[in-house]
Amino acid sequence: MRTSKYAIRQLVEKALDIKKLTPEIENEINSELTQMGYISDVDYEALELLMAEMDAGRVKLVPSWGY
Repeated sequence: MRTSKYAIRQLVEKALDIKKLTPEIENEINSELTQMGYISDVDYEALELLMAEMDAGRVKLVPSWGY
């Protein structure tokens, strides 16, 4: 499977849009990291933003059993 250059950033944008980090999005992010074996600066910054938004309570972590 071929991934886009900034697939992680796109997944983070999806989580920010819906204001939730779902298990599916989290699994896709982990899968991308595993496949690439590295993280680009753009993707790293996107993940930092996601963590900051979660810390601020603007993005909720959805447990795998709770939605």
